[in-house]
Amino acid sequence: MKNIDKESIEKAFKLFDTGDIDKIEIGTTKGLLQIHIFLFEGLYDFAGKIRTHNISKGGFRFATALYLTEALAKVEQMPETTFEEIIAKYVEMNIAHPFLEGNGRTMRIWLDLILKSRLKKVVMWQSIDKHIYLQAMERSPINDLELRILLAANLTEDITNREIIFKGIEQSYYYEGYEKDSD
Repeated sequence: MKNIDKESIEKAFKLFDTGDIDKIEIGTTKGLLQIHIFLFEGLYDFAGKIRTHNISKGGFRFATALYLTEALAKVEQMPETTFEEIIAKYVEMNIAHPFLEGNGRTMRIWLDLILKSRLKKVVMWQSIDKHIYLQAMERSPINDLELRILLAANLTEDITNREIIFKGIEQSYYYEGYEKDSD
């Protein structure tokens, strides 16, 4: 694991261990920025800052930087009372992809906060295969059914279980290509 990744995952664990996670605004752009700053402050000079450049990944162009602020305002206004609405909001935030780096890791914590607050559930990310998840995310802008089924099958009401939370964080980093060094 690169040093920046190691430091960021330690910051993610600290976010939960210190209770600072409970200070994050739920379901808002501000809350997403708060998480991003916590994870990446001191590691990236753009921590917590909305990108001003267009980005793409695997041939998919994320929201145009010129309209990103407006897109984020619309995502923020989306309802989040049902599982389906929450996943639709998560998919739209992923299409917005507001940061130059760290979107996935930040958004998975953001999603779990919404699920925990609204439905008293979180995703057991450690139970979800990396390739199946990434394929479902890739297809989600067209149809989020596959993603909804995948996540729904891996929800738990054990929302305070430290092991589930921390294994989920490790899995989230693994999705992005980071693996623990075997020391």
